Amino acid sequence: MMKYFIGVALSLINSFSFGQTSDKVQRILSTKGLVALWDFKEEAGHTRKAMGKGEFALNEMKGTVPRKMEGPLSGFSAELGSGSYLSLPHAETGALNIHGKKQGVTVVAWVKWTGEQTGFVGGMWNEYQAGGKRQYGLFVSLPYYNGKNQVCGHISQTGKPTPPFPYSIDYSASRHEVPTKDWVCVAFTYDGKYIKSYMNGSFEKREPELIQHTTGFEGYPEGLTQIKNPYYFPDGMGNNGSDFTVGAVLLKAGMGNFFKGQIGGLAVFNRALPELALRSLAK
Repeated sequence: MMKYFIGVALSLINSFSFGQTSDKVQRILSTKGLVALWDFKEEAGHTRKAMGKGEFALNEMKGTVPRKMEGPLSGFSAELGSGSYLSLPHAETGALNIHGKKQGVTVVAWVKWTGEQTGFVGGMWNEYQAGGKRQYGLFVSLPYYNGKNQVCGHISQTGKPTPPFPYSIDYSASRHEVPTKDWVCVAFTYDGKYIKSYMNGSFEKREPELIQHTTGFEGYPEGLTQIKNPYYFPDGMGNNGSDFTVGAVLLKAGMGNFFKGQIGGLAVFNRALPELALRSLAK
């Protein structure tokens, strides 16, 4: 009898959740420039299909990706951190292959992060093959160049490291840190000139600062001073051939930068959304 009542209670909770989140999903779907929205309602062992310009079915890699009965969009989420991730081959990326000199992009995600290490949320980002096939990607915590525990939006034109440094430095970083073990909306935009990082739909400007690990390089004997949010990058996005991945990227040693936690929604737009729109989506 107790099991029966627990089952009924869970059913009612899930029904209420779906009713509450349907408006949010519709708001996302009706936002101009949407390419794809994943709400991660599928069970482990199944591809994760998008709504938008195509299904863009994400395949499980290196094992299954568990589904948790918790999430801000569909009432479910993908649980990552065990070494598995989701991937769409480059040949199937289609409209997700966003690139160009003045092309904009926005990546928004609803995540519950554990606070452990660098976490790649989603995008077209490959740091190893052919010297690098970086394009665009949303991260949580990129500590090497002043982005520790912050929302980071990465853009690349060449796909390779930023000269004269050993890694790509071209990313924005939110002013405030991402809370752990709590649902938060993380996002970045790129309008062909500036990369901006947002948390819960809010943009916070950072002041000029000395970037760690840049001292002593050619042309920068005393290091590089930059503004990390917004980050000035007028070079545009290259068409560099990466797969679209969620939860991990390819590094020299293999797949890495595994996101640890839950992703309850991921949306990609082919333009830079204004702050007002991001605030609405983050509600």
